[in-house]
Amino acid sequence: MLKKLRHVDPILIQAVIAAALSFAHIHDVAETAGQTGWKAWAYPVSVDVLLAVAWKMMRTRGGVAAWFWFLVAMAASLGANVATSGVMNMANPPGWVRVVVAGWPAVAFLGGTLLVHRRKDAVVDEVPEEPQAPAEEPAGTPEAEGAPEPLKPPQPPVLVTYREAADALRVSEGTVRGWAHRGQVSKHPGHTPSTVRVDLRECRTYQAGQLVSP
Repeated sequence: MLKKLRHVDPILIQAVIAAALSFAHIHDVAETAGQTGWKAWAYPVSVDVLLAVAWKMMRTRGGVAAWFWFLVAMAASLGANVATSGVMNMANPPGWVRVVVAGWPAVAFLGGTLLVHRRKDAVVDEVPEEPQAPAEEPAGTPEAEGAPEPLKPPQPPVLVTYREAADALRVSEGTVRGWAHRGQVSKHPGHTPSTVRVDLRECRTYQAGQLVSP
């Protein structure tokens, strides 16, 4: 038992404790502002989901939008933690707190929608245009007829995650993972061991071959 406890990451334990406390604080503020029952529990879920999506976008794509919505979700979580520390009368909260709590679902929906659609648009925009073929030289001279054709420069891979490739090809993420695990498309290491990437152009080529094959 002690050997198993030694392998437990203390940072992970601390993160779980902090997440549980923040979850409870957001619930308490929502309940104080008049959101009772299941609605009070939905508020911390909404805040944490927006926070996780924005954090993922910051690590993979970056950009001002990801930072903005990450700070919005962090401000909501931190504000609930501070509100429950005694600085606000939980029995009779101010009117602006009720307004903020009531308007949060629309804000969270807007932020999540913008982040998700931005990720899909970035995958499509990332595919470069196909280079034009070099103009053919007029035939007629022995030098031109015997000269070998110039080699086309290799095209750089368009590296995306399994999820991004699945969205661009309109298939499930498990299908793209299966192609990669069976060696039908190549795997490319990402920034971390857990962020394996595949070539979107290679996936398109393999998918097209699957569609035309009997």
